[in-house]
Amino acid sequence: MNDKVESQYKATLNLPDTDFPMRGNLAQREPEMLARWEQIGLYQKIRAARAGRDQFILHDGPPYANGKIHLGHSINKIVKDIIVKSQTLSGKDSPYVPGWDCHGLPIELKVEEKVGKVGEKVTAAEFRKHCREYAMEQVNGQRADFKRLMILGDWENPYLTMNFEFEADIIRTLGKIIDNGHLHKGFKPVNWCSDCGSALAEAEVEYQDKQSIAIDVKFAFADSAALLKAFAADESLAAKTISIVIWTTTPWTLPANEAVSVHPTLEYSLVLLKEQDEILLLAADLVNDAMQRYGIAADGFEVVATAKGSAFGQLDGHAAAPFVVQHPFMPAADGSAKMVPVITGDHVTAESGTGSVHTAPMHGADDFVVSKRFDVKSDDMLVGGNGCFISTPALDALELSGLSTADKGNFRVLGLLAEKGALLKKAKITHSYPHCWRHKTPIIFRATPQWFISMNQAGLLEKALHEVNENIEWKPSWGQARIESMMTDRPDWCISRQRTWGVPIALFVHKDTSALHPDTAALIEKVAQKVEEQGIEAWFELEAAELLGADAEQYVKVTDTLDVWFDSGVSHSAVLRRRDELKAPAELYMEGSDQHRGWFQSSLLTSVAAYGEAPYKSVLTHGFTVDSNGHKMSKSLGNTIEPAEVIKQYGGDILRWWVGDVDYTGEITVSQDIFKRSADSYRRVRNTCRFLLANINGFNPQTDMVAGNELLPLDAWMVDYTRQLQEKVIGFYHNYDFKGLTKTLMNFCVTELGGFYLDVIKDRQYTCKADGLPRRSAQTALYHVLEAMSRWIAPILSFTAEEIWSCLAGEREESVMLAEWYNAFPDTGSSVFDDAFWSNLITAKEAVNGVLEKARADKLIGASLSAEVELYAQPELKTQLEKLGDELRFVLITSGVQLLDFNAEAGVATELAGLRVQVKASQHEKCERCWHHSDDIGQNVQHPTLCGRCVENVEGDGEVRRFA
Repeated sequence: MNDKVESQYKATLNLPDTDFPMRGNLAQREPEMLARWEQIGLYQKIRAARAGRDQFILHDGPPYANGKIHLGHSINKIVKDIIVKSQTLSGKDSPYVPGWDCHGLPIELKVEEKVGKVGEKVTAAEFRKHCREYAMEQVNGQRADFKRLMILGDWENPYLTMNFEFEADIIRTLGKIIDNGHLHKGFKPVNWCSDCGSALAEAEVEYQDKQSIAIDVKFAFADSAALLKAFAADESLAAKTISIVIWTTTPWTLPANEAVSVHPTLEYSLVLLKEQDEILLLAADLVNDAMQRYGIAADGFEVVATAKGSAFGQLDGHAAAPFVVQHPFMPAADGSAKMVPVITGDHVTAESGTGSVHTAPMHGADDFVVSKRFDVKSDDMLVGGNGCFISTPALDALELSGLSTADKGNFRVLGLLAEKGALLKKAKITHSYPHCWRHKTPIIFRATPQWFISMNQAGLLEKALHEVNENIEWKPSWGQARIESMMTDRPDWCISRQRTWGVPIALFVHKDTSALHPDTAALIEKVAQKVEEQGIEAWFELEAAELLGADAEQYVKVTDTLDVWFDSGVSHSAVLRRRDELKAPAELYMEGSDQHRGWFQSSLLTSVAAYGEAPYKSVLTHGFTVDSNGHKMSKSLGNTIEPAEVIKQYGGDILRWWVGDVDYTGEITVSQDIFKRSADSYRRVRNTCRFLLANINGFNPQTDMVAGNELLPLDAWMVDYTRQLQEKVIGFYHNYDFKGLTKTLMNFCVTELGGFYLDVIKDRQYTCKADGLPRRSAQTALYHVLEAMSRWIAPILSFTAEEIWSCLAGEREESVMLAEWYNAFPDTGSSVFDDAFWSNLITAKEAVNGVLEKARADKLIGASLSAEVELYAQPELKTQLEKLGDELRFVLITSGVQLLDFNAEAGVATELAGLRVQVKASQHEKCERCWHHSDDIGQNVQHPTLCGRCVENVEGDGEVRRFA
């Protein structure tokens, strides 16, 4: 065809055209969209549009205001945004108020680096001022990064735990908890971080492997003869030294030893060491293990007697211990040898060690409890808050004062044991040990006066577990078992901290008895009002006389601050119950799986303690990122990928698509290859939408829309299929199954659209009359598909959806984010072409395509339109395909089709049972306009290179296609 003729016929084709670019250039263009959203006040317009509707409240768990955001933050915020936007599209009023956790040690440490320690270079008030400024800088930086992720929310009015009104509400909520009888002050061992110089809550403790020195230590009995009698043993052995052996991995706690505990019902043996000529007392079940550990052969020891622990250990209710043992090296107050009792406790086991437990009530919860039961001395603290031994005459004499329990103090204790001949065995072991989650250093257990929320006082734990099991939906369902296991038998919550940058425990206590002031409720409200005006500094500057008057001499202010988990945990009170646009309980809390120990739990306990109900109706959990080798991502390993890096290379929508396309409830694998694949699948969705837009170019929905009952069958099917698919899409969103959603969207783009419908209608779109029914029918279907798809992808691909929205004709909302799910699908009426027909047809087309590809590879044909096919079909399939008549060739995109009875010998087999295909090259000429091969080409003198169908379309009297 010469250029003149080609130009002439090209002008008669309805070629696709759109301003929607093939390449998104997301990294460059997304900021423009964000600026527009901010300029028009999109979030506020959404709130106005949904005012008065049913609410769906997703309450944001606050990230800590320190450092740049990482991929974990991105996953968290994007999933929340997807949920909120999908609920908004469902017509719900779903405000999103982001928040930040602003108090606590990490900020203190950063500020210390800049301005120095409190009391050295700055006052406490100046230090808190610097902390507040630093936290605000971090909030502003993270806020900008979150907005770049296209998260819609009330960014100009977030909640900050350091806002004055929030700080005041923290104090008020504490008051409610006190009113309900859940607070008490106690002296007991708590998790203590020597680096923090403060107590830790359970949520601030994580377990890591640690290498420790495990030792077996002898405590010699003061009265061997009496012990032998208790064991009914040979009294002639009384001249030998008899020692009870303990096993411990914390040698540094031995100076604080006040007893040795055994189990009352366990069997214990007296073991004679023949060569050493001494007797050891060990749990009967552990004798052989211990002998192997000590390197004593089977013929080197003899069990001489056995008895239960109750025979030599003090029993509960008895006035005095029947036996005492000598501390290996600590002296008594008068300088004599220190003697400690042998007592009984159910916490002792014979699973490992020796079956006897060294008991230091200042350094262990079980030790503290059992010592209280037997009136064992339990108030002598030998270790300071810095983790070093304090100075006492005894410790000075032993050269322990000032040594760290983490190293030098531990080694000095080992030296003392060796000097006294009490060290039986020393070995290094690796075991799981509690660490500070901030410093990643091992903690110690240290008894100090602290404030606690009691788990059993007033039945708090029972009520909270009832909420967990009866009134909360957990997604995934294993979340219920996880939080229940963490809460069952959990200790009281230590809520006091010894820090500078935190909300005060705003209480007055009697200076002698430590009892709370009788007007505590009224005083808390007065303090809260002052804090609401001036912030927490109001408490630290407050003189007791301002509120207490004459009582001021009898009462003192509590100087401790609250656990930051309490701060964030009461956001249900300070945010949900405070803000008019929100409500409590929230429909959903959504955070990482570590928050079953943290925010989920602190929120639940404070809400039940203050209001008697859970703060959430359902809880959704996401996992954490790992690299392609399954290793946790961390800066120290050098395997992190920053969100900003992904956005710079690919754009925010690619990052959002990746989040939507992974199973975010488990470990989330991250790599550059994965992001590249996400970009590829995104392009498939984008190019599908671009094709749809290009083919409705010039379509005016007000004037060109074809009524549902006039749509051609193929178009009617596509409209109906899209309507049905939308129900699935909405279901995926409501079930938070975004991976199922993205998979469904991809399948729709690849299979039903790209692999079938769009392929089939190209001929009709391009070659039929521009305003004829065949083309307008297809455009109507494409328009409905786009109206629906732009909404479907909006919660995930927010920029792309907005871009599509701006290209769609017709009156519409200012933003797709203001729209609701598409509800203008036309009624297409009944059709002989049911769902089974379309399913069979798509399957048959895929099978024929496979044979055509093979023929093309074998050079038998070129493009599929150069082929004619014979289909040998089983009766049921043949009946279905016969409904199409001559239209079948347009569906298969061939120039000719002959439908024949099935013949197992004819043609070649396809992937579809009951269908065989014979392909041959068409012998007819090719139409220059539609590229079909036809026997009527050349019959029209004016258009000798066109087929008859194209002649009719060019001359303006085109055919009305009934199907394809």
